[in-house]
Amino acid sequence: MNTYIKLIASLSRLCGVIAALMVLSAVVVVCQMVLVRYAFNHPTIWQTEFVTYVLIAATFIGSPYVLLTRGHVNVDLLPLYLGPRGRLALALVASCVSLAFCALVAWYGFGLWHEAWEKGWESDTIWAVRLWIPYLAMPIGFTLLSLQYVADILSLLSGRDLPFGIHPQDTVKGD
Repeated sequence: MNTYIKLIASLSRLCGVIAALMVLSAVVVVCQMVLVRYAFNHPTIWQTEFVTYVLIAATFIGSPYVLLTRGHVNVDLLPLYLGPRGRLALALVASCVSLAFCALVAWYGFGLWHEAWEKGWESDTIWAVRLWIPYLAMPIGFTLLSLQYVADILSLLSGRDLPFGIHPQDTVKGD
């Protein structure tokens, strides 16, 4: 179990690096697009589509890292009013529901990717990107996010991680 959790954490960190590099590439391409369009008065063909696809892919691929670092928006009002057992139960329910959702999106994302691959779909632009390439980010990202949810659930069950990162003594007492 420890090996799995460490392996998935490393994989999620790698996803964070890949997502950051994707965002960086989008920034470089936008700068190139501005230079080519306004300084040299040349048309741009592929840049806008590339930036759109790479930023969406960075969102999907980077999501396991965001979960690993607890970088998502988290409202902890209810967990603060619950005791340690209630927090654990709520964290497990939330993680299991999220895991089910992510696994479902990964499954249907794989189906969409496979259909684009089999039918040779291309974008309706001059660049004519083979759509299986950008569509691949969804099943990969959601599969890795699902694996990170499994690691989080195992960490909660084994006591390696605190539910919502809240210590047992940090409970709001009612009047």
